[in-house]
Amino acid sequence: MSATLRITHKTIGAEVRRSDYEIIVDGSVAGSVAMNASTDIPLEPGVHTLELKSGRNSSRVVQFAIIDGQRIEYRCTGKSFLPVFLASFVKPSLALHLRRVNGERTL
Repeated sequence: MSATLRITHKTIGAEVRRSDYEIIVDGSVAGSVAMNASTDIPLEPGVHTLELKSGRNSSRVVQFAIIDGQRIEYRCTGKSFLPVFLASFVKPSLALHLRRVNGERTL
């Protein structure tokens, strides 16, 4: 059996960074997610890292543990407050945001 990582790219209002985001799991491209869509990625149970990339822009790397049969969900967006948006031109890892939605739900 395996576990599932779900990434949802959804925003309310205008978003400047609207392109597809590459999903990087454990340092390798595992798929992509389009605007207003979700992507499910099967994973082996254990500890994993997650990052999003879109050109030079990226999110911070997050680490999570997942158990057999579990589904973990993250919501991502490129929308941010103006000071953070401007800072992302100097530090691209501030450009995309990941927020964990759940961690308890099982399949």
